[in-house]
Amino acid sequence: MKDPYNVIITGVGGQGNVLAARILGNIMAAKGCNVTIGETFGASQRGGSVMSHLRISAKTVFSPQIPKGQADLVVALEPAESIRVMAGYGNMNVKVLSNTRSIYPVGVICGEQNYPAIEEIKESLSGLCGEMHFIPATDEAVKLGHAILGNVMMIGAVAGLGVLPFDESDFEKVMAGYVSGTKMAVNLKAFEKGREMVKNK
Repeated sequence: MKDPYNVIITGVGGQGNVLAARILGNIMAAKGCNVTIGETFGASQRGGSVMSHLRISAKTVFSPQIPKGQADLVVALEPAESIRVMAGYGNMNVKVLSNTRSIYPVGVICGEQNYPAIEEIKESLSGLCGEMHFIPATDEAVKLGHAILGNVMMIGAVAGLGVLPFDESDFEKVMAGYVSGTKMAVNLKAFEKGREMVKNK
């Protein structure tokens, strides 16, 4: 693992972006890493941009803000947000992991703005990153009972990429502090589905 390993989790308010960052941070801290998390909110209400920076190190504690152009992994819960983040933090070695479900801002809904198609987003990213993976996390989460499980699927997908040393048992230990019983079972299913979707691509 590169040290520090810089992860940005981005999305819009209401997708569980901040919780996903804290779960991933807690997993890596439990593995003995130093983890700092910084969060920025364009507008933290539902629909506003949200970005969490995680800096993970086996050696020391780093400042919570990732320097421009130095992301290693961008996890986008909303696909267009990946372009916004990559414009500032991308480089040709970064991996992008994105959900395919778009959330349209008010300007698009009102017909005042256009929203790029997934293929356009992929084309834009191709010149900004070294590797990209798009998975239907929200669509699969809905099949499990709730769209919010998409954030857990994305954590599972990070595990599937193999860029950070954690697995389902590490996830389960941390999630025990958040949920139990049937909620734990469905979260484990979401994690495993996310991991599978990346592994089987």
